[in-house]
Amino acid sequence: MKQLSDLRVVFFGTPDFAVASLRAMVEAGVQVLAVVTAPDKPSGRGLQLKGTPVKEFAVSQNIPVMQPPKLKAPGFIAELQALNADLHVVVAFRMLPEAVWAMPPLGTINVHGSLLPQYRGAAPINWAIINGERETGVTTFRLKHEIDTGNMLLQDRVAIGEDDDAGSVHDKLMEAGAALLVRTLNGIADNSIEAQPQPEGSGLMHAPKLFRETMTIDWNQPVARIRDFIRGLSPHPGAMTQLKEKGLKLYRVEALQGDAGEPGTIDSDGKSYLRFAGTDGWINALDLQLEGKKRLPVEDFLRGYRF
Repeated sequence: MKQLSDLRVVFFGTPDFAVASLRAMVEAGVQVLAVVTAPDKPSGRGLQLKGTPVKEFAVSQNIPVMQPPKLKAPGFIAELQALNADLHVVVAFRMLPEAVWAMPPLGTINVHGSLLPQYRGAAPINWAIINGERETGVTTFRLKHEIDTGNMLLQDRVAIGEDDDAGSVHDKLMEAGAALLVRTLNGIADNSIEAQPQPEGSGLMHAPKLFRETMTIDWNQPVARIRDFIRGLSPHPGAMTQLKEKGLKLYRVEALQGDAGEPGTIDSDGKSYLRFAGTDGWINALDLQLEGKKRLPVEDFLRGYRF
C-alpha cells in the first residue's frame, strides 16, 4: 500500500484554477515529477512571451515544465514515458489523447467544476449560474474517451449564493477542487476509493463552450432569469447587448419587478440609472462596459455618455 508521498505524478493544467490544485499537491508531499502546460503566449503592450499561471508556480517550486504544442508528438510521448509516473492529474487543461491518459499504471484523473454527471463540458461554472442553480460542486473522476464521462471517485458540494457570479463561484470551486484532489490522491494511494460509474438518463444539463451568440442577452425573458444569465457570464466573458449600435457588456445588475416597456426598451435619467426592460420588470445596470471603453459603475458611465 502506497503513502501519499510515494505517488509519482505528472500534472496537466494551465490557468489559476489549476494552480490551487498543484499547490495543494506540493504542500501534501506528492512527488510532482513535471507539469505539462500550454506554450507561452505574447502578452501586454510589448507582446512579451508570458508563461501560464501553472508554469509560473511550477518554476517557483523548481518543478520541470513541459510545453508541447502537440500532445501526440512522438518526442513528447517519449519524454512523458521516461518520467515513469504512477498517475496523471488533469485540472483545467485541453483534451488529452489516449496515448497520454492511458499511459500511467494508475491511470489519469480529472478535477471537474460540477457535480457530474450534471454540467459536462467546457463551461460548467457559467451554465450552472445561468440556469439558476443554487448548488454546484467539484468531482474527481477517471478519464476515458468520452468527455467528462469517466467513473467518479469523490464529490464535494458548494452553494451558489444569490449574489454570486461566475468569478466568485470559480474561486469557491478552485479551493474545493484542490482539497478534493488531495483527498482523492490519498484514497488512490491507500486503495480506499472505489470508482463508481456516472448515472445516465434524462434531465442532464450540459455545459458547452460559450460563443458570442450564447453571450447575447435575450430581453424576452423574466428579469430574474436575465439576472442569472448576466451573473453567469460575469466577470468573464461578459453578457452582451447593444447601446446605440455599440456593444455593451453588463457585469452587475439588479432585477426590479413591475411594469416595464417592450422587452429590450432602454430607459435612463442620464445621471444615476440605466435600465432595460424584460417581460416582467427592469434590469437595472450597476456595473457595465461600452465597447472600446473601461468597465465602470453606472454613475461614472453616465457622466461621460450622451443619449
